[in-house]
Amino acid sequence: MVSQDVGAVSSGVRSRRWIIVFLLLIGGMVNFIDRTALSIAAPEMMTELNLTNSDIGLLGTVFSLIYAIFQLPSGWLIDRLGAKKVYSLSIILWSGATMLTGACSSKLGLIFARGILGVTEAPCWPSAAKITAAWFPKKERALATGIWDAASKWGPAVAPPLLVFLMVTFGWRALFYIAGGFGVLFGLLLLAFYKQPEKAKWLSADELAYIKEGGGGTAEELGSTPDGIRWRDLFAYRSVWGMILGWFCYIWMFNILTYFVPLYLLKTQNVNMSSVGYLASVPFFGGIVGAFLGGYVSKWLVDREIAEPLVAKRATISVCALLGGLALMAAPFFTGLTATLVLLTVGMGMLSAVSANGWALPGDVAPRSMVGSVGGIQNFGGYFAGSLSPLVTGMIADSTGSYALAFVSGGVIAACAALCYWFIVNKPIEAKA
Repeated sequence: MVSQDVGAVSSGVRSRRWIIVFLLLIGGMVNFIDRTALSIAAPEMMTELNLTNSDIGLLGTVFSLIYAIFQLPSGWLIDRLGAKKVYSLSIILWSGATMLTGACSSKLGLIFARGILGVTEAPCWPSAAKITAAWFPKKERALATGIWDAASKWGPAVAPPLLVFLMVTFGWRALFYIAGGFGVLFGLLLLAFYKQPEKAKWLSADELAYIKEGGGGTAEELGSTPDGIRWRDLFAYRSVWGMILGWFCYIWMFNILTYFVPLYLLKTQNVNMSSVGYLASVPFFGGIVGAFLGGYVSKWLVDREIAEPLVAKRATISVCALLGGLALMAAPFFTGLTATLVLLTVGMGMLSAVSANGWALPGDVAPRSMVGSVGGIQNFGGYFAGSLSPLVTGMIADSTGSYALAFVSGGVIAACAALCYWFIVNKPIEAKA
C-alpha cells in the first residue's frame, strides 16, 4: 500500500473520485423531489380530494413509518447484494410509485402509493453511505457526505418553483408524472454505468491506493461478517443506540420542515400560491450551505489534527444540533416574513450539518462490510419514531390553528441530538470478547 498525503496526489487524479459524489447528489435529489412533491401539491390536493391538514400529515407519517421499517432489510440487502444493484433498482421502483401517486383519486389510494414509496425509497441513503465508505478515505467522508446529503435540501430548494409552475399550468398530477419519469431514466443510467472503485478503469492506481490507505475500498466479500459480528449483534452496541436516538431527534424536526414549510408560510405570512414556491425553497438553500459547511468543518478539524475523524463528526453534530434547535424554537415568535425565513434557514442549515456528519458516521463506526446495515439501522430508528411528527404537527395545526407548539417542541427535540451523539456514540463497533 502506497503511503501518501492528499497533496502528494496530483490534482487531476485526486479529483476523479468526486464524480461519485455528483452521481449520489443527483440520486438524492430525485429521491427528495419525489418525496416532497406532496408538500407542493398539498393545497390543490386538499381542495380537489377534500383532505385536511391531518390527512396530509397522515400521508407523511405513513411514508415515514414504512420507510423506517424497510431501512432494516434494505441495509442488510445492500451489504449482501451490493449497493449498485439495490440502489439502482430502488430508484426505478420509487419513481414508479411517484407516478402512481399522480393517478390517485382517494385518500386510501394516496395512502397505498405513499406506502409503496416508503418501501422503495428506503435503500437510497444507506446505499449512498456504503458507496461513500468505499470511494473515500475516512477523513474525507463527512465532506463527501455533506455534498450528496445536500440533495435532501437541493430537491426541496430547486423543485418548488418548477413544481408550482407545473401545477399551475398542468395540474397537481403532472408533478408526480414528470418527477417519476425522470427518476426511471436516472436509475437505468446508474445501473448501466456505476462500478466499484477497484473495477473503475478511469480511476488511477495511485488514487485507488490513496483511497484504500485512508480506510476506503470495497470489502473483499459482500455479506461477510468480520470479527464475528452478526447483523443482530449490532443492536447490542451502545454507539448504535446513540445513533438511533440522535437520528430520531434530527428526523422529528426535519420531517416537520419537509412537509409543512409551504403550508406554514401560506398560513402565517399571507403569501399567495404563486410566490410560496420560491419562498419555501429559501430554507432549503440554507440547508445546502449547511450540509457542505458541516462536512468541511469536520474535515478541517481532522486536517488540523484537532480531533480524529469520529470525534470531529460528533463535535460538529453536537454544536449544530443545539444551534439549529434554538433557531427553530424561536421561529414562531417572529411574525415578519424576513425574520421567519432567516430563522427557518439557519435552523435548516444547522440540521443539514447534523445530517451530513450523521450519514458519514456509519463508515467510521461500522466494520467495512456492515456500513449499509448500520446506516439503515440509524435511519430506521430516526424515521420509525420520527414518522409521527408530520401527523402530530397536522393535528396541532388543526386543533390550535397554529404551528407554534409543533415548532417549539420540535426544536427542543432536535437540540437533544447533541446529547445522544456526544455522550453515547463514543467508539467504533468491535467484536465483544
